[in-house]
Amino acid sequence: MFDDRSKKFKNQYVHLKKMDVNNYKSFVGKQRIDNLKWLAEPLQRKVWANVNSTAIGGGVAEMLQSTIPFSRGLGVDCRWFIIEGSPEFFKVTKKFHNLLQGVKQDISMEEVFHAYLDTIKWNTEKTKVVGHMVVVHDPQPAAIVMSGNVYGHLLWRCHIDTSQASRRIWRFLLPYINHFDGAIFTCKEFIKDQLQIPAYEVHPCIDPLRKKNQLMTKKEALDKLSNLFNEHNIDPKRPIVLAVSRYDVHKNQKGIIKSFKQAKSLLSKKIKPYLIIVGNSASDDPEGEMMYQEILTAIDGDKDIQAWLNIEENDDCIGALMALADCFIHLSTKEGFGLVVTEAMWHKTPVIGSKIGGIKLQVIDEETGYLVEPDDSKTAAKRIKSILENSKEKQTLGKNAHRHVKENFLLPSLVERYLLLMRYYLEIDNKIPEFRMNELTYKEIKAALYGRTVWPFSSNDLKKKVETIWEGLA
Repeated sequence: MFDDRSKKFKNQYVHLKKMDVNNYKSFVGKQRIDNLKWLAEPLQRKVWANVNSTAIGGGVAEMLQSTIPFSRGLGVDCRWFIIEGSPEFFKVTKKFHNLLQGVKQDISMEEVFHAYLDTIKWNTEKTKVVGHMVVVHDPQPAAIVMSGNVYGHLLWRCHIDTSQASRRIWRFLLPYINHFDGAIFTCKEFIKDQLQIPAYEVHPCIDPLRKKNQLMTKKEALDKLSNLFNEHNIDPKRPIVLAVSRYDVHKNQKGIIKSFKQAKSLLSKKIKPYLIIVGNSASDDPEGEMMYQEILTAIDGDKDIQAWLNIEENDDCIGALMALADCFIHLSTKEGFGLVVTEAMWHKTPVIGSKIGGIKLQVIDEETGYLVEPDDSKTAAKRIKSILENSKEKQTLGKNAHRHVKENFLLPSLVERYLLLMRYYLEIDNKIPEFRMNELTYKEIKAALYGRTVWPFSSNDLKKKVETIWEGLA
């Protein structure tokens, strides 16, 4: 079935021009940008390659769309390659995604070895990925590490909430993951057992210059949304509760709908809000359309709830909706990070988020928003009521949220950590990065035992560990 397509499967290079990093001084300050230029100085024309499975749709592609030009603006030769696959490939990798997030799902050996591994083989047969540092994003391309056609210091970046990962799929992926030189997770709770390589904590970030993150007034937002509101018969004078994400079982749009319906029964009769749910489809997510239809069924004709898919001028309209919304709600049952939460907070919109994964890094309960359990629709409804009925509370939460994002989750912060990793692996710096999360690993100790300097060691603990092992052999 795949043989006729095999010649089409190859890594596709995404060409993006460099941007002027000085444009970010107004967001993070001159000193921060100057420090990034200093970090990048010895990395001029060094290659930092990235590999993932789609150029459009989803947070990974969105971050790379900004990370590549920013890094190139610093003089680093940052590159982006995309693996290709059949519908069967993306179907099985979607199962990987679900299983890593703890969903029980059947998966066959034929899917794993044929749809997945054969597609990886075809992607790398005639194409080489070469970089001084190569970052491979998520499980879709993870197996390319064993292809023999990827060269450099290889790091696996996991954007998924793996805290409750299926033991079966983790054990399948583990040999590939342990073949990398390091792994990157969003937070420590996502690290699983038997990881034999260094693990680092890197938070996703948003680009404040991206269209949807450009700050605007309510009037400017209404102007951008006039056509969309007319199309869907939205009264701009009514409050808006907004939810933005892929249509995915973990995004829990059904729980959001349930919470909103309960909130309507609690609100005073003068307050008549809309719930607007917006989502995009991604080329590597074959379940999106099915979930969208399930959401329409859950709405059940409620005229106060709308669900939109793939709206035109997406970035402009999403930014305007976030600027205009009175409340943003994101009740995921699993969430690696949740960039839409960051975006809403950047627009000073109070967020009600679920108490899981990367959302907890962003929403500080009762300070930058509210945290609730993803299935606690009653509490979520009360929080919606509180925000919509108290303008001072809404303003304070929004102001705090914006400041929190500015200090921690803007693009320069993301690039800074990658530059530090690149300097470390290229032995420009000897100090282990401060965002290292795990202790000395098997791979490091093995390298030290046999005198190989895969990367520099400066830890006394390593020296003691190696001496102890040698003593055991004596």
